[in-house]
Amino acid sequence: MELSEQEIVRRQSLQTMREMGIDPYPAAEYVVTAYSTDIKTEYAQKESQLTPSELEEGKAVDSWPVSIAGRIMSRRIMGKASFIELQDSKGRIQVYVSRDDINTEEQPEMYNIVFKKLLDIGDFIGIEGFVFKTQTGAVSVHAKKLTVLSKSLRVLPIVKYRDGVAYDKFDNPELRYRQRYVDLIVNDGVKEQFLKRATVIRTMRNILDDAGYTEVETPMLQLIAGGASARPFITHFNALDTDMYMRIATELYLKRLIVGGFEGVYEIGKNFRNEGMDRTHNPEFTCMELYVQYKDYNWMMSFTEQLLEKICIAVNGTTESKIGDNVVSFKAPYRRLPILDAIQEKTGFDLNGKTEDELRDICKQLKIEIEPSWGKGKMIDEIFGEYCEGNFIQPTFITDYPVEMSPLTKMHRSKPGLTERFELMVNGKELANAYSELNDPIDQYNRFVEQMKLADKGDDEAMIIDHDFMRALEYGMPPTSGIGIGIDRLTMLMTGQTTIQEVLLFPQMKKEVID
Repeated sequence: MELSEQEIVRRQSLQTMREMGIDPYPAAEYVVTAYSTDIKTEYAQKESQLTPSELEEGKAVDSWPVSIAGRIMSRRIMGKASFIELQDSKGRIQVYVSRDDINTEEQPEMYNIVFKKLLDIGDFIGIEGFVFKTQTGAVSVHAKKLTVLSKSLRVLPIVKYRDGVAYDKFDNPELRYRQRYVDLIVNDGVKEQFLKRATVIRTMRNILDDAGYTEVETPMLQLIAGGASARPFITHFNALDTDMYMRIATELYLKRLIVGGFEGVYEIGKNFRNEGMDRTHNPEFTCMELYVQYKDYNWMMSFTEQLLEKICIAVNGTTESKIGDNVVSFKAPYRRLPILDAIQEKTGFDLNGKTEDELRDICKQLKIEIEPSWGKGKMIDEIFGEYCEGNFIQPTFITDYPVEMSPLTKMHRSKPGLTERFELMVNGKELANAYSELNDPIDQYNRFVEQMKLADKGDDEAMIIDHDFMRALEYGMPPTSGIGIGIDRLTMLMTGQTTIQEVLLFPQMKKEVID
């Protein structure tokens, strides 16, 4: 690998430090007693306690000792002083270094490190000193001791402005996603996005725990890709000498636990679907699935409204989130609309009771391209996706799906041919999918058989019969309601992002070719 001129200079500085007896990568613990934002907040609080007359007389806040550590983001030498902008895990603060303070017998090497420019932007240092405010009003740390903690060998793309033009911006999406570590360092607001994602998950987990439900873990490697209609990833399990699937859903294992006697179980984890990538889809995604005994999809709609409202407040301090030009309100209750009514509302076609041939004709009239392997459910889903889904900006429960679209769902108690299922649409995309779970083992087996017929016709997303799951159902599963919520899309909604890669720390990328 050919090094740039600046990379060569940094390696020379590294070697010079070692020759001076300074370890540029010390192993010892460095004790941090304060953080940038906390220092500024505390200083403001102390200053607010001064009287108007004291402020008028120029009285300053009494300094206090601190030990901070972080990455150098800028530096400038002005005569006998050096100013360093230090970035720690919470923010940035200025550090003032005087020649007189570090040009002592105790640390003569620090003079050379700072004033002979052996430190570079990107280096980690520790500073022991005291807090004060400069004449320009910047709350700063006056350094009395400096410790090198880690030498940076690559040059950070720090933005520079000349004549109002920005240079070295790190804004290429592919570079940002591939080198997320650089993105987090140099681009403001990126880290905050992922702190909000953590708040989404933490709040969800707290609500589910407080409700008395148990968090569990189920296998990611499965012999049968079940619980959803999707194309799986296939891998080989050497110890068992058998092909296995990366799970596409956690549903069937979680239902086994309901059979086993749990009142409510949930799992927050990765699922894998070997399908396309775009602004709202990633083949590896995080999902929360919840199953609760003795509940139905009506109860789950109410529970979901309350869950999302509380998450939005935790993340944004309000029940609203701004996403592009749209302001989405997560305040309960949400609209409830049967899927066939939604389709008729947007297309003018009443699909109730239509045969497969009639649906094919309607698809042609709507100019929707269809595959020979598609059954009624797939065609209805395609019509809804093409003509309806994008219109639902405010949270809307789309309910009562045809049985052909819902092989794991209980038949509707009063609407023949339909099931007790809903999908939650927000900002034009599906966020959640939920059912009154099918617990009739004979009905379930027949539904699986119908899925196998679709598979025989070439539908590679059709479900396979899971005989062990069928055996579990035959032992008896109580009435149950279940839901799956996509964490990545939920985070997009709560943080106002329109691209899923913006809420994934390390989204999938093509293999990088490195010279």
